[in-house]
Amino acid sequence: MESQTQAETPTQQHAFRAEIQHLLKILAHSLYADREIFLRELISNASDALHRIQFEMLTNHNVLNPDTELGIRISADEATGILTIEDNGIGMTEAELAENLGTIAHSGVRQILEQLEASKRSGIIGNFGVGFYSAFVVADEVTVISRSYQPDAKAAMWRSVGDNTFETGPAERETRGTTVQLKLKEDAVEFAKTARLQQIVRKHSSYIAFPIYVGDEHINASQIALWRKEPRNVEAKDYNDFYRQISMDFEEPLTHMHLSTDAPLDLHAILFIRKSRERMFGNSRFEGKVQLYSRSVMIQEDSKDLLPEYFRFVDGVVDSEDIPLNVARETVQSSTTLTKLKNTLTGRLRKTLSDMAEKEPEKYAEFWKEFGIFLKEGIAKEANVRDELLPLLRFHATKAEDDKWISLADYKRDLIEGQTEIYYLFGNSLDSLRRSPHLEAAAERGINVLLLDEVIDGFMLGNLREFEGLKLHSIDDPSIALPGESQNKEEPTVEPAQVDLFVTFAKQVLGERVSDVRVSSQMRNSPARLVASAPGLGSEMERVYRMMGREYTAPPKILEVNPNHPLVGKLIAAAIKTDNTQREVTEAVLLQLHDNALLLEGLNTSPTDMISRVEMLMSAALGSAALGG
Repeated sequence: MESQTQAETPTQQHAFRAEIQHLLKILAHSLYADREIFLRELISNASDALHRIQFEMLTNHNVLNPDTELGIRISADEATGILTIEDNGIGMTEAELAENLGTIAHSGVRQILEQLEASKRSGIIGNFGVGFYSAFVVADEVTVISRSYQPDAKAAMWRSVGDNTFETGPAERETRGTTVQLKLKEDAVEFAKTARLQQIVRKHSSYIAFPIYVGDEHINASQIALWRKEPRNVEAKDYNDFYRQISMDFEEPLTHMHLSTDAPLDLHAILFIRKSRERMFGNSRFEGKVQLYSRSVMIQEDSKDLLPEYFRFVDGVVDSEDIPLNVARETVQSSTTLTKLKNTLTGRLRKTLSDMAEKEPEKYAEFWKEFGIFLKEGIAKEANVRDELLPLLRFHATKAEDDKWISLADYKRDLIEGQTEIYYLFGNSLDSLRRSPHLEAAAERGINVLLLDEVIDGFMLGNLREFEGLKLHSIDDPSIALPGESQNKEEPTVEPAQVDLFVTFAKQVLGERVSDVRVSSQMRNSPARLVASAPGLGSEMERVYRMMGREYTAPPKILEVNPNHPLVGKLIAAAIKTDNTQREVTEAVLLQLHDNALLLEGLNTSPTDMISRVEMLMSAALGSAALGG
């Protein structure tokens, strides 16, 4: 492009509108850690001017310099501290310079300024849409020389030092386009260094559709961004390479979703789900990052507003021309466009996961093992998304072979005759759950029971109370009435009168440790279990508190015993003997039976008391063996 100089002609003085005067004072007297974004803003303006001339030339061939290659050139002089950004886009007349650069075309200017003040003028660039005026963060003086695409238009100049005024006037420029020249502040000389400029362009403007030159080097890709290509034209290797670039993950992703549409919403996105939620270097805390672009220009490096929180494990890029380049963060959050983008992306992600679950169940099992906890959290926190997420849930269950995951739909297909509820058990670990005495009555009837062993399950159950008309019911509910016939045909081996004597004895020994002692027919292979005595916090939340390490004292529970179990039968016999010479041993066995039930429930018990008691019982057992008893 040819050089240009200001013509030796009188200029006109103009006053900025009051709002801009206020804004410029804020920009000129503040320092920002992210002020490098001013270059992104100026490149975006240049890109917009190039797009506009492209559109103009579709129907109008009578433009200045129609055959010139469209592009952006950036140069800097370290000696003078002058930075120049030049394009050969649509250009502006003097009147357009005064109008476009003398006002902010934004109905919420006053709100912007209030937000700037409220935020103590920190970190505003790129968040409040200050656009062209961000140049004053790094420049003491800004000069713009432009020539309109109209063949008979004259070149014009605009200049300001960031005070209350600006000046316009004639200028000399042979070619169409605009040059923005910044006289850098003393503390902004880094932006006169070629290497620094190259780094900024690569970070923020790599996918601008026009070539960007810093000095003589072509910096940006100057090609269609991967997410703007048709999915059918992208190879698997391209996806994997791009994923590694944005995620810093050396593994290939588990899956990806590529969406490219122009109507009814302009949306181009590639979203990835990684194989493991563990970050590099062993950091187990993981959150993905979704970059937000507008017209291939990054406007948010990590947008938290594009997906619901329960999808925060997703990495990717979202690009939409329906979002303005200089959009304010507050505007993004409240815009209907963002809501539409979020709804579309969320729906497509759910469909991607649903298709994976149906067509690639083993891959979905990998996904669920790593990221299922996030979907459970979604149900726990957002009741309105419950129905959408229910089909994606997976569970361990008592009848699932090889520890496979099942869905609620799978569970429903396995109901026994007369079953109208979904049964579950919540506990500390799968191993302890599978050994729980609460499962025995269900097992003998062929009833499947869901096994919930994560802290989040306790919170999820608050919003997961039914599925397709089937209510969820905890199998440890002492008043539960299970469908189907019991296969236990054993007749009671202990007389009712003996049982009553034993219950009285047990209550005396256990005292405040229990709220009651009673006989139960719910167990087959276990001697005893603990059940809630009254409505309260609920067994799920009790376990949540314990699993989270919170201080919580559970109220005493009911000890239910199985009189047909050999241990309980001997215990009853020993307890009712009037001449019992081994009462201490009998009491110790009863106390240990209670502690065993506490351990199975994941409840704390005194290890010191238990060790002493077990040692006494061991001694008694060995003594009996020595006597041939």
